[in-house]
Amino acid sequence: MSSIKPPKLSRQAPKFWERRGPTSLLLWPLSKAYGLIVRARNLIADLDLGKQEAAHVPIIIVGNIRVGGTGKTPIVIALAQCLSHLGYKPGIISRGYGADAQSQPLQVHSYSNPNIVGDEPVLIAKRTEDHFPIWVFPKRNKSIQALLQHSPTVDVIISDDGLQHNSMKRWPAREGGRDIEFVVRDQRGEGNGFLLPAGPLREPANRERDATLITGAPAKSVVDEYCLGRRAFSLSGTLGTPYQLHETHNTKSLQEIANTYLPNDITAVAAVGNPQRFFDDLQNLGIHGKCIPLPDHSTYTAEFFTSITAQCILITEKDAVKCVDITDSRIWVVPMELEIPKSMAQWMESILQRPDPKRYTL
Repeated sequence: MSSIKPPKLSRQAPKFWERRGPTSLLLWPLSKAYGLIVRARNLIADLDLGKQEAAHVPIIIVGNIRVGGTGKTPIVIALAQCLSHLGYKPGIISRGYGADAQSQPLQVHSYSNPNIVGDEPVLIAKRTEDHFPIWVFPKRNKSIQALLQHSPTVDVIISDDGLQHNSMKRWPAREGGRDIEFVVRDQRGEGNGFLLPAGPLREPANRERDATLITGAPAKSVVDEYCLGRRAFSLSGTLGTPYQLHETHNTKSLQEIANTYLPNDITAVAAVGNPQRFFDDLQNLGIHGKCIPLPDHSTYTAEFFTSITAQCILITEKDAVKCVDITDSRIWVVPMELEIPKSMAQWMESILQRPDPKRYTL
């Protein structure tokens, strides 16, 4: 491990976010100050001083209150596919990690440069084969405008993250509207429970929401406390059949990989929000070997993989979109497959079929 030269890294979450200790307690006063700022921003949004116009189509926000990834991207893909099967024409917006330098919204395609529009939007485009319009920009309202102008037949928008984007006006389903807010939560829960910077939370855990989407297998006691009296759906993703990075038509089952290579010849690499979940899923399916966790959104070079001593290297699909110029035949991409539960699809459709609350007259 020490001989491996790491790729270009993004910011990594501090370990003290996971449990309370001297460092988090020292930073707790700053968390209180941050909490006051959050409350002030929410109050301003509630007062609607800017008279922001809401979109004329429903918005489904898939976000999280914890900094970093919790598995939102596979859910966005599954939601878009589910809605399409139900007869809707969904569009997708995202902030686009790395798109800060852009002056206007950009449409994302499967061949787009992830360094410009973000790795997650490109992954969504690849997995859905460019079937849905995808636009990225830090100012989500402008992305919505560009998307609807370019694709006027879109009748529902999925926002990849954006729970804290107060300027994106919506009328959540819990208030009788058609817009839906999903909070995604994985097995890490809320860490030490503190707001930034003492903990990993962007806002308090008691945030109002329409439903919680639980990925992974969090501790039961924490789930009970977090979801008590609230609607929650459990989403279980499964690892699909790996395919070779530079020859995507070549596939090999995880069972074949486990039978072909010794554990010392296998290395798993992941630069996602929660890489340990990827490693755990592999181990649960009989894949044992070395694991290299990297900060979310890290980029790769051919030299990085060359420095890994292994006959088989397993990466996620999110990593693969950043490796298009790498031709190392040892690299196999492991897709994540996820389906929306029937009960969730039915509930979601019942919300979207409500009449537009903005057309009500008193």
